[in-house]
Amino acid sequence: MSLIVAGTSSGVGKTTVTLTLLASLCRGDVQVQSFKVGPDYIDPMFHQYVTGHPCRNLDPVLTSENYVQQCFYNHLQGMDYALIEGVMGLFDGVNSNGEETQFPNHFASTAHIARLLNLPILLVIDCSRLSGSVAAIAHGYCTLDPRINIAGVVLNRVGSDRHLFLLENALEPMNLPILGVLRRQHHIQIPDRHLGLIPTAELPQLNTIIEQLAHLGDSCFHWEKLLPLLKPEITPEEEKGQGAGGRGSVGGLGLTINYQLSTVNRQLSSIRIAIAWDCAFNFYYEDNLDLLQNLGAELVYWSPLQDVELPVNIQGMYFGGGFPEVFAPELAANTSVRAAVKTQILAGMPTIAECGGLMYLCRDIVDFEGKSWSMVGVLPSTSKMEKNLTLGYRRAIALEDSPLVSAGTTIYGHEFHRSSLVYPTDKPLLQTYCYDSEETTGYEGWTNNLRLHASYIHLHWGANPEIPQRFLNYCCGIIC
Repeated sequence: MSLIVAGTSSGVGKTTVTLTLLASLCRGDVQVQSFKVGPDYIDPMFHQYVTGHPCRNLDPVLTSENYVQQCFYNHLQGMDYALIEGVMGLFDGVNSNGEETQFPNHFASTAHIARLLNLPILLVIDCSRLSGSVAAIAHGYCTLDPRINIAGVVLNRVGSDRHLFLLENALEPMNLPILGVLRRQHHIQIPDRHLGLIPTAELPQLNTIIEQLAHLGDSCFHWEKLLPLLKPEITPEEEKGQGAGGRGSVGGLGLTINYQLSTVNRQLSSIRIAIAWDCAFNFYYEDNLDLLQNLGAELVYWSPLQDVELPVNIQGMYFGGGFPEVFAPELAANTSVRAAVKTQILAGMPTIAECGGLMYLCRDIVDFEGKSWSMVGVLPSTSKMEKNLTLGYRRAIALEDSPLVSAGTTIYGHEFHRSSLVYPTDKPLLQTYCYDSEETTGYEGWTNNLRLHASYIHLHWGANPEIPQRFLNYCCGIIC
């Protein structure tokens, strides 16, 4: 068994509650595995900072339902406790034409994942503007879908003893366990900016914050009732794995990949892939990196901010998302690396550039203050920061061949950015649609007649290991 931390809505304190639980658990000599529902990159960074283990994303839109199951059960192996942080409100998801007929807009919601994994839910309620009405809210969440099990609630942002008394009295007739009470914590704050929390690498005070949360967690939760819920119990069926069926699946990731390394794959063992990793580029799904390694590649981490040259003897490059707009002055100042990246891409080195990586490959980035900063210049466009947020799942059809997909392939991904390209390409890589409708969201992405896949759309390769296989084939010259 494990436990899913869910909220009545976004902003109720799910991440704070999750980190508080993790921080308290990890004070002991235990192994804790965390998971995050949805496509988020930043919250998992905080999970990993606390537990020391990479947090795994559980997202059936980006992967598949079967992949979510296998990923979850595989990563419970050897763990003392496991905890999942939900996304948005408990029932907030997307429309599906599949089996979610009773609640068609709950696909990929926290409730969907709870049903998929048959796990109890810890419901976080923001009580800062509630007293007796808390019972109506809890009653609604407990009864809307009888297939889910809400094990108890956490009352967050409780103002006083009198406030707590009113909340407890209101909930008493429901016989719903109160498994945690967090008072208003004005002195414990994790700063944020335009895409959410500021990532862990930029927070020198984070150790102090985590220690404060651990101390808080020692006293604010009903641990005698929580610990049994957090203890994984894997059945023989679950140990065998659930497969990784669904769109384009040829096997699972987890601890195994359901195919043997072929003669081609053995050639990949000599492939070195440069992974851009620093404060400007750190949005990567751990499963993607695992797949590259499991296929035989060596991952070489380097910094476009600090390194003065590219790693030696590399055959491919991967620029993930992040915050290049925040570090644009430093990226612009590193002229030797910008020139080296441009030279290698123009010479035909297979390259992936997702979101922030795409921005870095443009001629320049215009920041929120309107200042322009020179970038790599492989893409003849400008990335300009905007007030509006582009957000959502995407279904995309490839219009051109790239190192990740062949023309005509349908892929599923996620967009999350506040920039746009001033000069769009006349030969786009992808035609994109809203995930749950036929509404087109336009054209985007670049290959620029190079061995390049540059796009705002983030991809999770878990249920589609043929994507990294194709990339590595490009890197070793099997696909030209």
